Amino acid sequence: MNSENQLIANLQSKSTHEQAFQELVSLYKERLYWHIRHIVKSHDDTDDVLQNTFLKVHSNIQQFNGNSKLFSWMYRIATNEALTFINKRAKQMHISNEEVQARAIANLETDVYFEGDDIQLKLQQAIAALPEKQQLVFNMKYFQELKYKEMAEILETSEGALKASYHIATKKIETFLLNN
Repeated sequence: MNSENQLIANLQSKSTHEQAFQELVSLYKERLYWHIRHIVKSHDDTDDVLQNTFLKVHSNIQQFNGNSKLFSWMYRIATNEALTFINKRAKQMHISNEEVQARAIANLETDVYFEGDDIQLKLQQAIAALPEKQQLVFNMKYFQELKYKEMAEILETSEGALKASYHIATKKIETFLLNN
């Protein structure tokens, strides 16, 4: 039995659940943090979404059936939680999701946790200008260096569609950076 299968078995067992969950958090919190951070932009918002993600994982681990990798299942939850967060924020503020993203980017300059320079800020602006799916695909491929196969499992789409989305996203980002 490989280590992921053992971890899942421990997560689904009452006697080892809590210890296994701590191990799970330790293994995946940084990767999930950065995945979420690339979507919601703000450190504080990312922490909130990450906490919600782990709460969902904790409460739904019994239903995990192993049809995908544990990592892919958790990334899908994190992605959905991040997108739900943006949607809720937009509704609360009575603005579009794109405007929520634009405001988050504008706040990056004053975010003490953002260590990027002007180029990084421009890149974030270019990414925010992309449609939602292209943003996700670009972030997963460029920043997290996920393989198309992993991304296809997480986003439940074909590798070919992801390759096309990434190609289009890179062209749009290139155009944005050259013109701004």
